[in-house]
Amino acid sequence: MKHTLAVLVENRPGVLMRVAGLFARRGYNIESLAVGPTENPSISRMTIVVEGDERTIEQVCKQLNKLIDVIKVSDITADPHVGRELILIKVNADPQVRGEIMQIVEIFRARIVDIARDTLIIEATGDEDKINAIENALRPFGIREVARTGKIALVRGARGKILEANINGQETATQTG
Repeated sequence: MKHTLAVLVENRPGVLMRVAGLFARRGYNIESLAVGPTENPSISRMTIVVEGDERTIEQVCKQLNKLIDVIKVSDITADPHVGRELILIKVNADPQVRGEIMQIVEIFRARIVDIARDTLIIEATGDEDKINAIENALRPFGIREVARTGKIALVRGARGKILEANINGQETATQTG
């Protein structure tokens, strides 16, 4: 089963390498990984999607928590959460098929972000199923390139733990809701 891990880390050089190295050393494959700053510039958020049973994921979380720059690890798979991916697809689009491609783009509420003589670049956001579906719908036209972000996710609503971290890396988790 795929699990979505939300990992808060210190925003420092080498942290991504240490986290990815932990997965590599233990033979776990990362399905997707997205990293970016949080509302606190000294903290980054990693959203990691990894395949594994409950026991394996529990072990991964324990190992991640042992890393020095890791502040908090949460398996949010079972929590109600909003998850999104972004995809850019460069597709063959000679003038005879552009209308058909534009209909597909409209159906998926995607956008054309670049037009060239023989290609279009399409941007779409959504859950994994939607992203896979638009990619499959455009495949018959000839996909030249694809770039996907991987999943990013936040737990829904005001309930849940909010991490308050100061610059020194001390943390307090407060329960809200």
